[in-house]
Amino acid sequence: MKKLLPVYVRVPLLFATVLIGLEYFIDSGDRPAFVKYPMVSLFLAVFLFLLIAIEIVVNAVDKVTYHLLTDEQRKQLEEAQTIPITQSKFLKGLMQKLTRSKEIEQESDVMLNHDYDGIKELDNVLPPWWVYLFYGTIAFAFIYLIRFHVLDGDTQADEFKHEVELANLEIQKNATAKPDDMNIDKVTLLTDEASLAKGKEVFTNACAACHKADGGGIVGPNLTDEFWINGGGIKNVFKIISEGSKNNQSMVSWKGIFKPTEIQQIASYVLSLQGSKPAGGKPAEGQKWVEEAAPKTDATPVVDSTKVAPTK
Repeated sequence: MKKLLPVYVRVPLLFATVLIGLEYFIDSGDRPAFVKYPMVSLFLAVFLFLLIAIEIVVNAVDKVTYHLLTDEQRKQLEEAQTIPITQSKFLKGLMQKLTRSKEIEQESDVMLNHDYDGIKELDNVLPPWWVYLFYGTIAFAFIYLIRFHVLDGDTQADEFKHEVELANLEIQKNATAKPDDMNIDKVTLLTDEASLAKGKEVFTNACAACHKADGGGIVGPNLTDEFWINGGGIKNVFKIISEGSKNNQSMVSWKGIFKPTEIQQIASYVLSLQGSKPAGGKPAEGQKWVEEAAPKTDATPVVDSTKVAPTK
């Protein structure tokens, strides 16, 4: 069967149309929807599989049907497939309805008696699409007149003024909002589930490419053992995520992308991976990190001076 578009154009075009539609209708913030939401990626994979499967099935049915045709039917099919799309009955009928033009053989029916040096004029009717478009502009003008000059609707100037007022309110709101003043001196280890869940989400999307989703390490080091290249602990991990690493150029600074509080959540999630021992983790790198112990208390026992030990 003749297809308007070949399969290598049709399948990518349909897939791209669905992908763009999903990205338009799904609010995924600053990341693509298929990256932020795994179900979208799964849907796209299934959709692509179905597209390819349908093309294979249709192609197989076409081949079987072709072999079942008689020689005369095959000849008619081949002749039909050689006709350009512009000469098809469907397109000709559509153009006739849109233009209502006359064939060359019928021009004598609409020819006027005007004759200018052998140049004659045809009294063709206006194309229906043009006439309907003209009627549409009349209807639009009538609605516009009622809406803005009778009912006093907001003009473009009024809408602009309203948008500026909303923008100024948003600026004032942001100016009075509490700034994110988290820094390396104030940072502490977070252990609540909500903070660790947010840290995990960012880590999976931004850090897993180098450190693996389980922290076992790929290009970057293993984050689940006790050995650290730039020092362990919440302050060192917070600093390395914020400012990047001088020892590894691939570990860039993320403070221009994430807020300090978000970096605190990421660092806390990284430290929560300690001791998880994922399969296929990279060998240890750097030096073993030991947290500073709490100050020791004086273990000397207190003697009650009112009591006298018995003597022998």
